[in-house]
Amino acid sequence: MQEQWLKDDERLDFLLAEDLRIIQSPSVFSFSLDAVLLSRFVSIPYQKGQIVDLCSGNGVIPLFLSARTKANIIGVELQERLYDMAARSIKYNKLESQISMIHGDVKEVPPMLGIEKYDVVTCNPPYFTANELSDKNTSEHYAIARHEIHLTLNEAIEASSRLLKQGGKAAFVHRPGRLLDIVTAMRENRIEPKRIRFVYPKEGKEANTLLIEGIKDGKPDLKILPPLYVYNDQNQYTQEVSEILYGDKG
Repeated sequence: MQEQWLKDDERLDFLLAEDLRIIQSPSVFSFSLDAVLLSRFVSIPYQKGQIVDLCSGNGVIPLFLSARTKANIIGVELQERLYDMAARSIKYNKLESQISMIHGDVKEVPPMLGIEKYDVVTCNPPYFTANELSDKNTSEHYAIARHEIHLTLNEAIEASSRLLKQGGKAAFVHRPGRLLDIVTAMRENRIEPKRIRFVYPKEGKEANTLLIEGIKDGKPDLKILPPLYVYNDQNQYTQEVSEILYGDKG
């Protein structure tokens, strides 16, 4: 039964808390905890609305969001193979009426989808600048997903702002070292930062992930949320992360 949905070296993985399945492959960039955390961090309407997820990869954030909302969700992915995997995962989970995928460049998407039309935009953009690409053996799929080869941080935030209606919310996941760049770009594009949460590998370590949400044309009022720790002293997931990943099974 599964084989008809899969190509080449692909496999069907479980999204346990959401009771969904997702197509993944070891030869292209698989989703990480960052995507899971962003999908839980962002504020979204439950009953209705329009959501866009930029840099969707294999569609993991739209799938996660579908378990939290009845709103329509559009995913945007540049890489054809990842777009195809996302489209098949959506179909496998029978979510075509709620989620659709666009194969395209984030920079070109706002005029295509509609300017200032959407309630929420999420984005898990490439974290590293193009000149940080030092591993020449890195596959093209991994390089594009991780490095700003086709999309810079500023371009991702600008596209998010163009898509958002006034009062709409944009949420990003990134590295703490880019915090000032993110805040600057958000404000330059009319997105006022409102909520920040730092994610730490464990207590006593430096934060390695940043979650940030802003409101288009919002008033300054930034809240720093309690820290999120991924592992406890026994190197097991903390209760909060376990519940995010596994639901009541954790």
